[in-house]
Amino acid sequence: MATIENLKAAFAGESQANRKYLAFAKKAEADGFRQIAKLFRAAAEAETVHAHAHLRVMGGIKGTAENLQASIDGEGYEFKEMYPAFVKEAEAEGNKAAVMSFKNAMAVEQIHHGLYTQALKAQKAGKDLEPGRVWVCAVCGHTLIGEEPPDKCPTCGAPKEKFFDVK
Repeated sequence: MATIENLKAAFAGESQANRKYLAFAKKAEADGFRQIAKLFRAAAEAETVHAHAHLRVMGGIKGTAENLQASIDGEGYEFKEMYPAFVKEAEAEGNKAAVMSFKNAMAVEQIHHGLYTQALKAQKAGKDLEPGRVWVCAVCGHTLIGEEPPDKCPTCGAPKEKFFDVK
């Protein structure tokens, strides 16, 4: 049993390191350090390899339907329970930046919940989602499938130019 808990902790740590190193790479790039940025991106990729291995060993990767349901459940928990509690605590502490960060994430997790629900319905009918571009707002994570980004992000108000096309 301890090994499973260790795998969960290792997965969480490796996943967090990946995201942190990608953020560090963006900053190094912006500061003009292209090779340091590459190093951060390479380390991030290595951390992803480790995280995927730990998740695989834990049996955390299943069939597409099960993976979609797990994603629906996780996103539902985040926007219904986790983030509302975080917003309340941040408001009580007067941390306006955290409130905004949590509220943006909460709104986008609800969008993801809906998108995963649509995907599961399609998958259960033996179909994929309709082909189309997928856009993400670089400010808040607002996600769109099959439509062009609006002039302003509906979640955070960022301009259209902040959306990037997911490949």
